[in-house]
Amino acid sequence: MKNQNNVLRGKEGFEEYYKNLYSNRWDDLLKTFPLNNNPVEYKVPGSQKSYFLDIASVYAALALPLSGAENILDMCAAPGGKSLVLASRMEKQSILSSNERSPDRKRRLDASINECLPPEISQRVKTSCSDASTWCKRQSEAFDCILLDAPCSSERHVYLDEKYLSQWSPSRIKSLAIEQWALLSSAYRLLLPGGYLLYSTCALADAENDLLVERLIKKFLKNGNEFSFKEPKFPVEEIENFTKVEELKIEKTKYGYQILPDVNNGAGPIYFCLIRKEVSLMA
Repeated sequence: MKNQNNVLRGKEGFEEYYKNLYSNRWDDLLKTFPLNNNPVEYKVPGSQKSYFLDIASVYAALALPLSGAENILDMCAAPGGKSLVLASRMEKQSILSSNERSPDRKRRLDASINECLPPEISQRVKTSCSDASTWCKRQSEAFDCILLDAPCSSERHVYLDEKYLSQWSPSRIKSLAIEQWALLSSAYRLLLPGGYLLYSTCALADAENDLLVERLIKKFLKNGNEFSFKEPKFPVEEIENFTKVEELKIEKTKYGYQILPDVNNGAGPIYFCLIRKEVSLMA
């Protein structure tokens, strides 16, 4: 990457920045942005309505192991698609806490939970409106499994919006990475030893993906914690409520995985990394 981040602006700056990240592949990725992102229908018997979401998002949510998990947290849950996937997979004694900091988006989350899940499942989903980055100040080591689908650059949407594209600069990535770090470090503190944390974004910038995970390692290894990175499993038998579920091409990154639209019929992009929090060496 040329040291010109301070002068990259708008559409030309956007394309130059990501061209440096993805080289010749960037042209193919760019062509997929206006395409349908391959949504699938989620419909649970007994629910009021269906929910449609990107098949890549389904795969990301499936990567979080829920066996034996009693307390599950979706930190940034709205509009609710991934919470629906988690709720449909959790065991009968489990509780899912679905949080959203925006009151307007939280109302959308509530509607998704109430309309797209039958009562026997929705009554075990507790929604809240809170800044998840500060949740660790109220609790610690409280959840068996956590999904953090963090706010991100969402380059695909930015590129298709003339206003946001004209305003784009690398500072957008930097400011989002600061926010993502606050959320990710909070999530790690909230996770029980032996628990699983799935960090996910729909960003293409490595600064919001593997580099954030690398920062987490450097921060918490100093405190005697150990990390293990797990290869995700995609239990198709657990997703009978979805239509058109198909096999996607999943690409390995340094710490996680990516599903990119140029090789998946428009699905994605999405990044996810599955982290297991080991027992502290200092214990």
